[in-house]
Amino acid sequence: MDKNILEDGLTIISQCKSKTGGIWQAHIGAAAIAGYFFVRDNDLIKKLGPNVYKQSMAMIEENCPISRNQRYSGCNIENSSDAILGSLDKTIDHLHWVGHNVIYSAISLLAIHELNGWGTDDDLSGICDLILSFEKTIPGRSWIGFSASEVKRLAINEEDYLDKIENPSQLSYLVLEQLSEFPIIYRAESHHDLIGHMITFSHALNILHDLGHVSFFKRGLPPLLKLIKVLRSSLHATPGEPIKLISPVDHLPLQKAEPSEFLPAAYNFWTKDYSRSNWDFGHIFKFSFSFYDHLRRVERVSDAYFENFRYVISQ
Repeated sequence: MDKNILEDGLTIISQCKSKTGGIWQAHIGAAAIAGYFFVRDNDLIKKLGPNVYKQSMAMIEENCPISRNQRYSGCNIENSSDAILGSLDKTIDHLHWVGHNVIYSAISLLAIHELNGWGTDDDLSGICDLILSFEKTIPGRSWIGFSASEVKRLAINEEDYLDKIENPSQLSYLVLEQLSEFPIIYRAESHHDLIGHMITFSHALNILHDLGHVSFFKRGLPPLLKLIKVLRSSLHATPGEPIKLISPVDHLPLQKAEPSEFLPAAYNFWTKDYSRSNWDFGHIFKFSFSFYDHLRRVERVSDAYFENFRYVISQ
């Protein structure tokens, strides 16, 4: 795929805060970058490359069209890493917006490494300002069984596997096994979407480890495990029974998600028109990249991983 898509993604991330005042348009940039690496890392360039690229560009044009004129690559990898990690250092130890501070940081660093440097000082400052803006933000807005304040206070104990995760392979196995355990996955920000962000947040930590930032990998584990602990509590949620739901967008009764007919490694998955769902604001790219990256890190792959992922990726 054309590496220009990486620059597009980084530009969107760097301009997010200044253009919107918020943190969410960066989702589109992260998704564009994720699409590139999903295709490249899974040897799918010939099979899926043109369709994934087409979908990525359509998503960008729909949400935040940008100019490719006058691009610069004055910031090298070392300076970029120091700056972005310096910003992430302020928030890595706590759960903020289900891990998007870590997701944006890791995907930006991955793209900058692939480009062997990127952007101006102002571009880099834009990414850093975005990461810094996660300070003092909530863990997330949609939860089953917990309020945001309860999630924030949640303790991680020995049984939460913190001491058993020492490397990315172990983390990927934990996440995939957790994915496979859900007897029902609800179509809700508090459930299927949170499961998806368990997959992407953990993958972001693995990326940091891959790039040599092992201390950030370790520091990011407790916030991730908080998210996983909340999800574990929903394993026994039964349709029709009372559920404590805290969310401005989800409503009871929760509805079971419909499985996707095709998985993202299939050609037919990328022939569907996702514009109607706005590419679920980039999740079809982000969730796909992270899920398949986890798969390549474990020794044995279970069919249950794929089957439950169908409910997470469905649109």
